[in-house]
Amino acid sequence: MTVQTLKFYDLPTRDIDMTSEVLSGLSQANKQIAPKYFYDEIGSQLFTEITRQPEYYPTRTEIGLLRSLNEDLVTAIGRNVVLIEYGSGSSEKIRVLLENLRPSVYAPIDISREYLAKSVESLRDDYNWLSVEATCIDYSQDFDLPIKTKGRRVGFFPGSSIGNFDPDQAVKFLKRVRGHVGSDGGLLIGVDLKKNHDVLNSAYNDRAGITARFNLNILAHLNTDLAGNFELVNFRHEAGYNAQKGCIEMFLVSEVAQKVELAGQVISFQAGEKIHTENSFKYSSDDFIEMAVGAGFSQHHFWTCLLYTSPSPRDLSTSRMPSSA
Repeated sequence: MTVQTLKFYDLPTRDIDMTSEVLSGLSQANKQIAPKYFYDEIGSQLFTEITRQPEYYPTRTEIGLLRSLNEDLVTAIGRNVVLIEYGSGSSEKIRVLLENLRPSVYAPIDISREYLAKSVESLRDDYNWLSVEATCIDYSQDFDLPIKTKGRRVGFFPGSSIGNFDPDQAVKFLKRVRGHVGSDGGLLIGVDLKKNHDVLNSAYNDRAGITARFNLNILAHLNTDLAGNFELVNFRHEAGYNAQKGCIEMFLVSEVAQKVELAGQVISFQAGEKIHTENSFKYSSDDFIEMAVGAGFSQHHFWTCLLYTSPSPRDLSTSRMPSSA
């Protein structure tokens, strides 16, 4: 009988403090806020709501794909591995894998301490055999994985979150994961492929306005943590696909000329001025495989689903999945 254990590592951010990073981004000619600041507890909850909107195809498509590939995943990954999830969020997708793979340890990583703790407790209630080693850290920075359990390590990075990195940053992240899982490890990763622009634009502009609330909540997060006075009604959400760059770009647009106080500094906005909050890059399968191989992974399987708006994938094809070289 497996003994359930829980370890929670709360790691400090090494690179740069929030105040300096945010003020630096908002002082540039093209203002920006790093997307990691979306994910306070409210932002994490709003993102979960986004994944349930009819326009937002990635989550249900990916879950359907995972459910359809049970035997293939066991063959490719194996059981009793140390399963490391980057950006675990609500841990919804990992549930599809847990019963099937029965990992020796589940190791979620997330930047939101409160959301991570709640998700871990929920999983432990539902899986009384599950041992967890959770890490609270900004996984976009370089860090040493603190988990101690021995065994083959496999990373899990769903949701096309790799698209939130610029391509050069994505390669650096993949190399970091390669270091975490080691020479005998692997990576199961979800990648949103290039597709019809209308499908992409609808996914980031849902009719219920949840993505808009999620985008605006980053200002509420700054108000709380950095003593700001952003008036959310003075900004609006904007998102669209940039075909030249191959990514969705998301902005907050100042509706009026205004001055905002943040961390003791005054920031001026012209009417119509934008704050860039997120990119979501889309890839061709060949481009992403080349990127993964360049980061030190070899090619094993690549599963695709060509039905973007259905909860049940069809037209499955097997090709390659990155694993450690």
